[in-house]
Amino acid sequence: MVKSYLRYEQAAVFGVIVSVDSNITYDSPGKHLLAPALEKVGVWHVRQGVCTKTLTPAVPTKGHSLSVTSIASSHTSLVASGYADGSIRIWDSDKGTCETTLNGHKGAVTALRYNKPGSMLASGGKDNDIILWDVVGETGLYRLRGHRDQVTDLVFLDSGKKLVSSSKDKFLRVWDLDTQHCMQTISGHHSEVWSIDSDPEERYLVTGSADPELRFYTIKHDMEDGQSISNVSGTEIVNGGDLPTQNKWEVLKLFGEVRRQSKDRVATVRFNKSGNLLACQVAGKTVDVFHVLDEAESKRKAKRRLHRKKEKKSAKGAPEVMENGDTNRGAGEDGNSLVVTVPDVFKLLQTIRASKKICSISFCPNTPKSSLATLALSLNNNLLEFYSVESNATTKTHAVELQGHRSDVRSVTLSSDNSLLMSTSHNAVKIWNPSTGSCLRTIDSGYGLCGFIFPNSKYALVGTKGGTMEIIDIGSGTSIEVVEAHGGSVRSIAAIPNENGFVTGSADHDVKFWEYQFKQKSAQDSKQLMVSNVRTMKMNDDVLVVAVSPDAKYILVALLDCTVKVFFLDSLKLFLSLYGHKLPVLCMDISSDGDLIVTGSADKNLKIWGLDFGDCHKSIFAHADSVMGVQFVRNTHYMFSVGKDRLVKYWDADKFELLLTLEGHHADVWCLAISNRGDFIVTGSHDRSIRRWDRTEEPFFIEEEKEKRLEEMFESDLDNAFENRYAPNEEIPEEGAVALAGKKSKETITATDSIIDALDIAEVELKRLAEHEEDKSRGKVAEFQPNIVLLGLSPSDYVLRAVSNVQTNDLEQTLLALSFSDALKLLSYSKDWILHPDKVELICRVVTLLVQTHYNQLHSTPAARPVLGALTEIHPRVKECKDIIGYNLAAMEHIKQVKASKSGALFQDAKSKLQEIRAQHSKRLETKTDLREENGRKRRRKNKNSSDVHVRLFDK
Repeated sequence: MVKSYLRYEQAAVFGVIVSVDSNITYDSPGKHLLAPALEKVGVWHVRQGVCTKTLTPAVPTKGHSLSVTSIASSHTSLVASGYADGSIRIWDSDKGTCETTLNGHKGAVTALRYNKPGSMLASGGKDNDIILWDVVGETGLYRLRGHRDQVTDLVFLDSGKKLVSSSKDKFLRVWDLDTQHCMQTISGHHSEVWSIDSDPEERYLVTGSADPELRFYTIKHDMEDGQSISNVSGTEIVNGGDLPTQNKWEVLKLFGEVRRQSKDRVATVRFNKSGNLLACQVAGKTVDVFHVLDEAESKRKAKRRLHRKKEKKSAKGAPEVMENGDTNRGAGEDGNSLVVTVPDVFKLLQTIRASKKICSISFCPNTPKSSLATLALSLNNNLLEFYSVESNATTKTHAVELQGHRSDVRSVTLSSDNSLLMSTSHNAVKIWNPSTGSCLRTIDSGYGLCGFIFPNSKYALVGTKGGTMEIIDIGSGTSIEVVEAHGGSVRSIAAIPNENGFVTGSADHDVKFWEYQFKQKSAQDSKQLMVSNVRTMKMNDDVLVVAVSPDAKYILVALLDCTVKVFFLDSLKLFLSLYGHKLPVLCMDISSDGDLIVTGSADKNLKIWGLDFGDCHKSIFAHADSVMGVQFVRNTHYMFSVGKDRLVKYWDADKFELLLTLEGHHADVWCLAISNRGDFIVTGSHDRSIRRWDRTEEPFFIEEEKEKRLEEMFESDLDNAFENRYAPNEEIPEEGAVALAGKKSKETITATDSIIDALDIAEVELKRLAEHEEDKSRGKVAEFQPNIVLLGLSPSDYVLRAVSNVQTNDLEQTLLALSFSDALKLLSYSKDWILHPDKVELICRVVTLLVQTHYNQLHSTPAARPVLGALTEIHPRVKECKDIIGYNLAAMEHIKQVKASKSGALFQDAKSKLQEIRAQHSKRLETKTDLREENGRKRRRKNKNSSDVHVRLFDK
């Protein structure tokens, strides 16, 4: 009889606050912050500092989990997240559900941006392409090609009529979305352009690159009569000579540059919602915050600068008329026209310095009363920080840090009752509830390499890289004692079964035996855990791992010389030496019955040994990189291993067979721990995540898993054949090109096959119906037996069902894969489909796409004329549905107006009125200040003239 096993599946992921591969962003109300957490998106409540929900994609059928690479939020509750495989998921952040999945990019999605209404989404990827998506219709509109390298950022202009894109090819491109072509290409950057953004009023566009300065451009807008205007009115734009005179097709014109303080490249530039602040984040530890002046303030600043310049020249006795081109400018400055430069508009306000490297920033949409703005920062040490930006200072308000380690998780240990989980990292020890994933305690410590929880679950022991052992009181969350245990790093700790003791192994070549007991100190009333060294065994090389057999008869020591020594625990005499690994053994374990030993090494192999004679039963090539951890399931010969290849593998040590491969980690897996009953395992990784894998009730067989692995290998080869990732097949012209938004994939081919099968079944059924009618006319009366595959549907409804099951985003590529004969068959059913009122939009899409694709063949094929004639009957039905939708829209708009008129609040515009009054008051104060300064200058000039007169009279 074939043996079955129970499957393990990922149940929980915790310990990750924010990952480094994607940006962070606020939702539209500003109460929650969306932060990437490897393959998930965490929704953090800003004030409470807790993760309210996670946006988790469905478990992939093959391959490891793909990390989030980009996030964008709209003004509604919809959130878009891009992934490393090129897919985009649209989420409802309020419900936490995935609304749709969009597939189009062949590489990772690197940029996402919604337009202002939130009805359109633009995405850019590592495949150098830009794709425009219809969010409402859940489908791709078209693909824009023109960049020669990865697209880094996107910005909508003119309420979504134009799109500006930046790339690592050092160019900016302005795309006209109505004509779907590139209308302007801007050069001038000397390195990759990493980020762009425009202010809410669309006056300026700023670009950030590895160049030492920020570049600013003015934006020209199209009017309804075809003319163009700029939002920066009443100013003369200084172009610096980098661009020629602006023509009617140019949207962006160089305004000027501002030199940055940091030498690191720019990572992100963003305006806040009100447009009065600009943040420039570099690929380092600083963020420069600029104050953006409005048009009136910038003019006053330029006017004051002009007055100061004139005063300096008059004090030096310089002539009023400047030379060459400056003469005309001076005449213009004396008149109504002023030269407003970049320093007149953008003024450095504050510089934020973080403790670690900054990965991303985001402005809160809501402006607090006590400050100018709130800025959120994500750091590369798994930390979120929030800063309050004020005019004179920037203060750190709070941070989200307790829910995760600052560095990779080096060891995990479960308590005897599996109720507590301890994890160690380079500076802290954390106690978790493994069931819920909540962090219970955080204790500062040294660099923890190994750990051990005492049987009473009140105390824990941590071995550090500095050679010390730290005793931790779990209840109070404090380190009560630090024991100087070894002269080198403590690599391993193993408990001695049924005894009050444990063993430690260190890099100082020592194996030490310890006893622990509870003693009462004189200054304390309660008893405290005390440890004491009772024996020491000297070894010839560094000790990497120690293990004690379940019957406490043997102790195993793995050394740096690639051997494993087996000693008697009582006499410490050598019993066995295990040779065979080519590189040092990094992990090992003993089965509960004491029969088997398993060792994992840096040579990527697992070796299974017999403890009775020390013979090697089997050597297995287990992982693609070093094996970092291995452990038996209690009372079985099943075992789990983890490695630097990011995988967790499940083995049968009796049959030497691989049972399961668990994929999910995004970096090296350092450690694992298995519960006493084997119902779950916990793994810790370099990606700072701790994952719990639960045993389910679903059985599986070894042969089935082998077949699945083979299928995945073939499918991965098929996907690679579809995707020529970073090199387009055809040469792209300088003005760009447009292409279809979707991409061919295994899903689209499967959908095409299902439609073809439905067409074949329906055709056979129609022939059977015709034969039945013919027999009936001849007098042969027999009951017709429909095909049970049709599920009680008519042939046309069955084909419609197959078409409806295709994902909206995949419909285009699915229909393009149909041959002309199959497309003609599909069009012949459209006359019957139009009777379904809920399928009108789908039918129109299908018919339009098929007719456009096969237009020439349909035009020249006589057999297609009846089908084309039948398509004319679709138009009245479409017009009827359009009228119904228009009537409903008008009714809803009327209801909205009635509701607004009845619920008009008394102070509805109070906030805007207050802001307007404050702005007028500030302008009056500045005007008074200018008049006061002007009068002061006149008095000083008059006093100086009178003193000169007195001096001349005295001289005479």
